[in-house]
Amino acid sequence: MQSSNSSQPEDFVEGNAIVSELASADARLKLEVIQQLIEPCDRKTYGDRLKAAAVQLNCSVRTVQRLVKKWETEGLAAFAQAGRRDSGTHRISEEWQKFIIDAYGKGKCTPAQVAIKVKAKAKAEGQDYYPSHMTVYRVLEPLIEKQKQASNIRNIGWRGSRLALKTRDGEELAVEYSNQVWQCDHTRADVLLVDRHGELLTRPWLTTVIDTYSRCIVGFNLGFDAPSSKVVALALRHAMLPKQYSSAYKLYENWSTFGTPEHLFTDGGKDFRSNHLQQIGIQLGFTCHLRDRPSEGGIVERPFGTFNTEFFSTLPGYTGSNVQERPAEAEKEACLTLRELEQLFVAYVVNRYNRGLDARMGNQTRIDRWEAGLLKPPTEIPERQLDICLMKQTRRTIYRGGYLQFENLTYQNDALAAYAGETVVMRYDPRDITTVLVYRSEIEREASEHIPSEQRLKWIKETLLASAYIQGLEGEQLSLEEAKEMSRSIRREGKAVNHQSMLDTTHDHYAFLDQKKKTRRDRQKEEQAAIRPSPSPVQPSEPAEPDPAPSTQAEVEIPMFEVWDFDEE
Repeated sequence: MQSSNSSQPEDFVEGNAIVSELASADARLKLEVIQQLIEPCDRKTYGDRLKAAAVQLNCSVRTVQRLVKKWETEGLAAFAQAGRRDSGTHRISEEWQKFIIDAYGKGKCTPAQVAIKVKAKAKAEGQDYYPSHMTVYRVLEPLIEKQKQASNIRNIGWRGSRLALKTRDGEELAVEYSNQVWQCDHTRADVLLVDRHGELLTRPWLTTVIDTYSRCIVGFNLGFDAPSSKVVALALRHAMLPKQYSSAYKLYENWSTFGTPEHLFTDGGKDFRSNHLQQIGIQLGFTCHLRDRPSEGGIVERPFGTFNTEFFSTLPGYTGSNVQERPAEAEKEACLTLRELEQLFVAYVVNRYNRGLDARMGNQTRIDRWEAGLLKPPTEIPERQLDICLMKQTRRTIYRGGYLQFENLTYQNDALAAYAGETVVMRYDPRDITTVLVYRSEIEREASEHIPSEQRLKWIKETLLASAYIQGLEGEQLSLEEAKEMSRSIRREGKAVNHQSMLDTTHDHYAFLDQKKKTRRDRQKEEQAAIRPSPSPVQPSEPAEPDPAPSTQAEVEIPMFEVWDFDEE
């Protein structure tokens, strides 16, 4: 799939299901069905999709559910076709098999030499039939593969001067140029921070994105949020965008890395296996892979030790890498805020780390190798499009008057009234759900008569209709986590959960916050907001035009009964 570029209309997000790598039309069809199922939706819509998928795959609903579960744990390997029942066996006598293995002698003879010995043995014994050279190769193949694995067991992927990464699906990624394979991982920074008033907070989390070819840091995220798909998305967003910093950062040169990777190579953590990250990959054009072995994470994990030695250990509030090394005065010396640490870390990465030499890179600095390893200029994706792709999404139905329901709250925009009855894609920032973006999603197929219909790649085109806002909560801020907790609180009180009860609870919550002393978590959120602005509300570049015949749309009243939200995180 080609990456999006700046020449594309900003109101469209195009992506194709990554199905061309699969071996059969049946496997491609299964992947298409699975990708439709993992899109966020309510329980009823998901049930309808399951039934439709069962019909499309000609199997039961339970079989589809098992296939989804298998895909979540095994990835593309879940669609591999089952082999023959006699796979791994050979239709030659055990005597011939033993002779072939003995003649091979653990690699003392080549397979070709073994085949010649087989032919000579048959001729000497007057046998008309003997195993062909291809049969000899098939018998020896497991032994040869076992020897290769044994020789590479302590090898993290280097073969001479070339690097190869093995994925959990059995695929091998040969790293040959910049922006081909990125790696991402998290660590807890060994330094204590304070808020802007000097009150002690805690250690922040650092998420880095590294270009495997050059070992260059291409992006990062620094904050108090624990690792999650949201944090990974923010780190990727920073890595993909061109970076511009003010003179306050004291950089010797520009941080020139940006673009979109072809592959994202990570460990098997829950945040990297999430549907959210898979959707981002599909929309932006990269494939997510999981490591085959923990030892293959050295490229992204090794810099954390360097950061501690060269950077964090020089800062006030440094805690050491373990309890034994923890300085006694760490809490008293802590004086840096999150913003100050972010400025210092950017300067360290640009001025020192990326300009340093890597042991395997020869005499090129990391940033020089990244620039030299580019096959073509990186594609710049508009910041607004990245905001959209890195937001979470769900599907909702537009009610008469341009209303939508999400998390038991009612959203509205008059521009949506003409689309009453349609099911649309709704994107939102979990940090502030008071404003959402509403898209109409259309699936098109490539116009090629030379490709069978079941093998054509799907393209998803989404048109921005409008932004929608929570009625009665204008000018306020409400996170998804706060909205869910309010719904649970209302249910515990035995009340009906609807828009009005949510508004009442929200206003009571704000009044309470104005009176109470702020907790450490509240202060952490304030510090986080200072360096991580939320995407600004987006309006269509042109007023949304109503459909030619809006009267044909189903008119549905806004439900005033209790609404349950079954979206998966």
